[in-house]
Amino acid sequence: MSIIKTLRTILFYLCLSSSAFVWCMLSFLVAPFLGFKARYRFINVYWCRFAILLTRVILNIQVKVTGAENIPKTPCVIVSNHQSTWETFFLSAYFEPLSQVLKRELLYVPFFGWAMAMLRPIAIDRDNPKAALKEIARRGDQLLKDGVWVLIFPEGTRVPYGKIGKFSRGGAALAVNANLPVLPIAHNAGKFWPREGWGKTPGTIELVIGEPMYAEGAGPRAIAELNDRAQAWNEATQRAMGSAAAPVTGEEKVPA
Repeated sequence: MSIIKTLRTILFYLCLSSSAFVWCMLSFLVAPFLGFKARYRFINVYWCRFAILLTRVILNIQVKVTGAENIPKTPCVIVSNHQSTWETFFLSAYFEPLSQVLKRELLYVPFFGWAMAMLRPIAIDRDNPKAALKEIARRGDQLLKDGVWVLIFPEGTRVPYGKIGKFSRGGAALAVNANLPVLPIAHNAGKFWPREGWGKTPGTIELVIGEPMYAEGAGPRAIAELNDRAQAWNEATQRAMGSAAAPVTGEEKVPA
């Protein structure tokens, strides 16, 4: 990594971490007095937009969104591939209010975790997959009924750019049981913001929003078919944008 890129990365993380600390402190003073939607906007949307602004200005990482017209008016289950931290920032600001699955331990992180706890996340125990899936189903269904988007990363963890992990069925099951569609999203953020390391590469992230996918029927078979269809769309879309979507084999993971 060149000296300029190194300096840009250091500046970015200094600005990001300091802004997160300041914003979390402000959130503790203001957010408790706000309704959930206003609280979400204050804590998450404003800061995530600032994080994306830092990414664009300091790191010169832009974004091109295709398919925004496919977003339904009613919140549903968003299913996206997971390559970096960038899509967490971006999607949290793009859809509001939004809840996502995260490790329960994150809520104990000083300041950051405490602020996240006020946003109705689906906090799970990753060491207990069965209990985690039940919690996703229970909390996710209630959030959807309350008009909150639910973001699922069905690969369960960040996957290196150029590959796609096996999709778990948690997102599809949640959508089928709530009688709502899955909104598929594919992107290549890992090309510019790698899963590992601190280095970032300037460029334009492509993010594609597909048409909502509805289950054909109900029950386990409909869930499996919808999940397979979402993964096939993601693979095809990533290939179209130049990513080599080689499937990652392994055990099914709890969606993150």
